[in-house]
Amino acid sequence: MTITVQNFVEGNWSSSASEMRPIASAVTGAIIAENGSSGLDFGAMAEFARLVGGPALRKLTFHDRARMLKVLALKIMEQKEALYELSFATGATRADSWIDIEGGAGTFFAYASKGKKELPDDTVLIDGDMEPLSKKGSFIGQHVYTSLQGVSVQINAFNFPIWGMMEKMAPCLLAGVPVIVKPASSTSYLAQAAFRIMVEADIMPAGAVQFVGGSVGDLLDHMTCQDVVAFTGSASTAIKLQNHPLIAEESVRFSAERDSLNASILGADAEPDSEEFDLFVKEVAREMTVKAGQKCTAIRRALVPQDRIEAVQEALSARLAKTTIGDPRDEKVRMGALASLDQLADVRQKVNELSASAQVVFGNPYDVELIGDDLENGAFISPILMRCDDPSSSSNVHDIEAFGPVATLLPYKDMDDAVALANAGKGSLALSCFTYDNQSARDFVVGAGAFHGRIVLINRDCAAESTGHGSPLPVMVHGGPGRAGGGEELGGIRGVKHYMQRTALQGSPSQIASIVGQYLPGAQTTPADEHPFRKKMSELEVGYTLKTAERTVTLEDIEHFANFTGDTFYAHMDEEAAAKSPIFGGRVAHGYLILSFAAGLFVEPDPGPVLANFGLEGLRFVTPLKPDDSMKVALTVKTKKLRTPEMGEVRWAVSVTNQNDELVATYDLLTMNEA
Repeated sequence: MTITVQNFVEGNWSSSASEMRPIASAVTGAIIAENGSSGLDFGAMAEFARLVGGPALRKLTFHDRARMLKVLALKIMEQKEALYELSFATGATRADSWIDIEGGAGTFFAYASKGKKELPDDTVLIDGDMEPLSKKGSFIGQHVYTSLQGVSVQINAFNFPIWGMMEKMAPCLLAGVPVIVKPASSTSYLAQAAFRIMVEADIMPAGAVQFVGGSVGDLLDHMTCQDVVAFTGSASTAIKLQNHPLIAEESVRFSAERDSLNASILGADAEPDSEEFDLFVKEVAREMTVKAGQKCTAIRRALVPQDRIEAVQEALSARLAKTTIGDPRDEKVRMGALASLDQLADVRQKVNELSASAQVVFGNPYDVELIGDDLENGAFISPILMRCDDPSSSSNVHDIEAFGPVATLLPYKDMDDAVALANAGKGSLALSCFTYDNQSARDFVVGAGAFHGRIVLINRDCAAESTGHGSPLPVMVHGGPGRAGGGEELGGIRGVKHYMQRTALQGSPSQIASIVGQYLPGAQTTPADEHPFRKKMSELEVGYTLKTAERTVTLEDIEHFANFTGDTFYAHMDEEAAAKSPIFGGRVAHGYLILSFAAGLFVEPDPGPVLANFGLEGLRFVTPLKPDDSMKVALTVKTKKLRTPEMGEVRWAVSVTNQNDELVATYDLLTMNEA
């Protein structure tokens, strides 16, 4: 049965395209699917996203959107076995598909968690601290992020049809921006299956997501300054998209994550009998064979000390020789097929081009031993290890990428040479270094950092828990400069901000505080008519403030605290030494004594809605408190965030002042309160 890849347009599935393109199984070559998008009104799709999906998403808070992502991830996990079954036709083994399927769901889970923990239960996001812009504090500045009011067109690559889709969708939907997904044709049937699961979860508002199974037609002709185009794939396609006249005219945000010639370096300290040597060989072999080398982060250039190239070649060839290739359904198989026959032809061509500068030392691009039946029309190839003995004068190895199980060994003379060779790739997504020498690691990062989006340092201490060279993680930036496209994805909340506009607000503290939903210094407060610790979180309003009575701090208090805690620092106990200090000018109270006395001034001792004090942040001691000075506290509700239906976090702005109303200390207190 042939799968028809449908389009999800303006809330409806459609397969009415008249020009359908056949899609072959990567394993058998048989036609298993068809796709197309002729007849679609791409302008109407973009408008539907902007006018229906965008407003609906923007009405939801970050927490609402985070909960939505979690539900979608759970639905993918519930139906993952159907996706695994379909994924075999892409040439991927189950281990390969784990990265794609459960890695995609994991990205949604990660963004759901970070959205709940790190973002407010609001639609406006504060960026940085308040900036005082006037002498008396009545005019301030505050940077904020708000959701773009356009659509994100996300054009994905063939190698990870689910993860590639979900890693773009997660931060975008969390930011409140609707999505039009365009998968690569050769694996679009798998992307559609995962997309359908999410749509049928029936938790996303209308217009939040749409899906184009075929080409995007004239969609980019309908872009505006509020839209985003995010692309993963080849440099040639990225350049074509980036040079679209409307993208330049409208300043459409464009992000490209392009294939790059990623490198891995064996440190000069890593002798053949070292753990780092073994880890390096294992990692290069893994990156060559996982997903049949079809990873934008895979190792393409393996840099080794020139006196160890023979040892590395021997060890790596021996490991690659153990790679079983064939039907990805067979549990004995460790490497499946390339995604298509077109991809196979391209890899063979690139190996031929590389052969002008490098020799094949393991494998044969035209001969491979297979496990399984009826595979003669599949897109199979063996791992190909090449070697170039003069990489400094051979540009091919730094310019040509065979997007498959192909890597080239390159010798280097010293660390400076290794850095120069790594950077000769003109920008990459991922770089790794295997060394146990901390200074070498630092020199390597300083020399190579500017050319690479991510650097993984692997040694015996972290190898057991390391995610390896080629694994983009939701919390870490994915992207790179130059050849890698100059774009940036993921990176935790950084990825969310790519779909938001940063705006500088200037105005009165009270007005800006009302906009951002957070108390800011100088904003109007509401005097407490009841102790705030007697109120549930839902009963507290931002700006609700308790002002305490004063307490005088005596010399006896200071000496008792010093003797009781053992903190006998000279500033508290030695008048003569303290008097010579340009900061203290005499004995002063301990900072932590001030904190303790502050708590004593504002704490309500009886059991109540405050369940726990779980920390303080941003503590600063501003003006020293001397013996016989008095202190008082202002305790203000700064923000509130629900953690569970039963309880939530209250952040309190605490300011301690002396008898002259000078600021002594300031910090944020965190409590867990009944909801």
